[in-house]
Amino acid sequence: MYGFTIDATPGPLDAADGPPMEVRDSGLLSPSRRSLLLGTGALTLGAALAAGASPASAAPVLRKGSRGSAVTALQRDLTNLKYWLGTVDGSFGHLTQQAVYAIQKAAGLTRDGVVGPRTYDAIRRKVQPRRRITSGTGFEVSKKSQLLIATSEGRLSYILNTSTGSGERYYSGGRWKTATTPTGDFRMYSLYSRGWQSGPLGNLYRPGYYDRGWAIHGSGSIPPYPASHGCSRISTAASDMLWTNSWFTKNRRVLIY
Repeated sequence: MYGFTIDATPGPLDAADGPPMEVRDSGLLSPSRRSLLLGTGALTLGAALAAGASPASAAPVLRKGSRGSAVTALQRDLTNLKYWLGTVDGSFGHLTQQAVYAIQKAAGLTRDGVVGPRTYDAIRRKVQPRRRITSGTGFEVSKKSQLLIATSEGRLSYILNTSTGSGERYYSGGRWKTATTPTGDFRMYSLYSRGWQSGPLGNLYRPGYYDRGWAIHGSGSIPPYPASHGCSRISTAASDMLWTNSWFTKNRRVLIY
């Protein structure tokens, strides 16, 4: 249920906004947010439904900076669907935004981080990405959908927003290169657990290398589109979680497609 009183004041915009797309999930609420507010309280979802609104249109639009019970319900639903966001705390922060990006990618929606009718509908339909690793344990990264999926003993464990190679040209080591993420079936062969590691193209947080200099690693910038030099970026909090739960180990399977 999402019809609870919230503080829907947005926080600062992410500095790494992606290119505009054709449809955004800001949603036109019916009734409007203003009409839902009654004094210091708010019309509940049940009352809105009684007035003839659909479940998706009656639910409040949520975005980074929103707080309250509606956010708690959203976080619980995303967590149950394996979109990892850290702690369910009723505060729509960076990690909740990452999880919203992920389900929007899985559902083929605009990746704007705003939870409106289309995103609520994807949650209601329990949308999850199709996996290629369905037995054993490993990571898979879909370059097309920009998702990282962790599977343990054949069971889905986590779905994370990721950002892979941008395809842009850059200069390094005395020559021009293209920011590309290699495809293939790899195994992690080198790990760095002690925090930030300095590299020729920038800092990597607790990386697990699977092919030459390519790694899955934490980053301070994980936009919902390809933006890296070739590695698969995830949030630093997600990286810490995966390290804590022994996902980053030598010989761990990494399937990139």
